[in-house]
Amino acid sequence: MTAALFRRDALFLIAGPCVLEDDALNLRVGEHLARLAEHVPGGIIFKASFDKANRSNAGAFRGPGLDEGLAALDRVRRATGLPILTDVHLPAQCAAAGQVADVLQIPAFLSRQTDLLVAAGATGKAVNVKKGQWMHPEAMRGALDKVRDGHREAGHAGPAEVAVTERGTFFGYGDLVVDFRAAPRMRAACDAPVIFDATHSVQQPGRGEGGTSGGAREFIPTLTMAACAVGVDGLFLETHPDPAHAPSDGPNMMPLDQLDALIRRAVDVWECARG
Repeated sequence: MTAALFRRDALFLIAGPCVLEDDALNLRVGEHLARLAEHVPGGIIFKASFDKANRSNAGAFRGPGLDEGLAALDRVRRATGLPILTDVHLPAQCAAAGQVADVLQIPAFLSRQTDLLVAAGATGKAVNVKKGQWMHPEAMRGALDKVRDGHREAGHAGPAEVAVTERGTFFGYGDLVVDFRAAPRMRAACDAPVIFDATHSVQQPGRGEGGTSGGAREFIPTLTMAACAVGVDGLFLETHPDPAHAPSDGPNMMPLDQLDALIRRAVDVWECARG
């Protein structure tokens, strides 16, 4: 039996660029994370999207696409040894993505899409479901149960490995807030590890230049420490060497050269909170 990627006894980290770029950038981030992994008790999972299907503008950069993107992710895996996570947007993408990725992720806007959730579960891979920005914590039980149903119906032995991610709730127009009561509520309702997405939680949808999404990355450390203090199981942080020039979600990504210090502090806070 393979070791769990979503641990409950040691803080783990999901990190990487928002969207795949060229090999130089992907490997630069991946190799940095591989070095940092020895300081993260539960390990690090490299994340990047092959397609950003939900963009504010039709002409925005979406990524390399399924085939080229999965090949790029496989190169990161072979170079770094890190497990790989990527988003899926359509049921038809799940089987192919599951051939490369160790974790399939369901974006928040798709967290109620039954066919997608079932197809992701059917791959037998670990699945992380992001909580919809409009959903209350207990409602995520239904989403995770769909993944579990797909896993069982496909004939996989043992329980499905699932996790649920808090990434803020819409408040007014173009802003998100985080209610940290959601972490223990989702853990109890979903019977699954809870991850906190500290970067998308500071996103400001539609408030950037030209109708793109803005962000307030200065609050990433504050929210990360708060999440560790309430005892989440894992952290999710998008990171980039030069967020100001990233093709997607730059305003709410963590600069790569600031990540290590933040994570070391986060581990200390998490260990104190867990006693």
